[in-house]
Amino acid sequence: MRKNLGANPYVYPQPVLIVASYGEDGTVDAMNVAYGGIVNSNRIQINIGVRHKTSDNIKAKKAFTVGIADEKNLVAADYVGIVSGHDEPLKIQKSGFHTSKSEFVDAPVIEELPISLECKVEEINQYNATLRIVAEIVNVSVDEGILGSEGNIDPEKLNAISYDPANRAYLKLGGKVGTAFSDGNQLK
Repeated sequence: MRKNLGANPYVYPQPVLIVASYGEDGTVDAMNVAYGGIVNSNRIQINIGVRHKTSDNIKAKKAFTVGIADEKNLVAADYVGIVSGHDEPLKIQKSGFHTSKSEFVDAPVIEELPISLECKVEEINQYNATLRIVAEIVNVSVDEGILGSEGNIDPEKLNAISYDPANRAYLKLGGKVGTAFSDGNQLK
């Protein structure tokens, strides 16, 4: 038996994305973005409210980074989602995050987050009070500590967290359960 829950954004797992940008004056801002994902192999889409400082920054600079939040940085990742850069000028300092300038786009990389997608804006569309931003991923930088023996990202070292919208919780992702583009061959 199934139960209808109505129109809700229940996609699992839902990544916890920390979007960082520079203001026109060079100040760093970051926010926790609940809704976003890959559009194709080298593009990402994020959806954010029009009133955020990050929205203003992205419109002005046409660039941003997307850090993948992990278990170790959960508190700081949640903090940048509940405090507005419009209200707290020391938001980044209070979060404990440290940044450096991306080599590829005019945006900051948050050093503590193990993966950073460096993005150049391609389109911005407004729907009511939300912006849908599509950007080209021009580089991905990673902390070498999350790489496995073959040089690929090791999800168990990454310890990425996921947002559970039904329960307003963060979840830790588990280990490998199968091999993509292979296990389905059993049904051929």
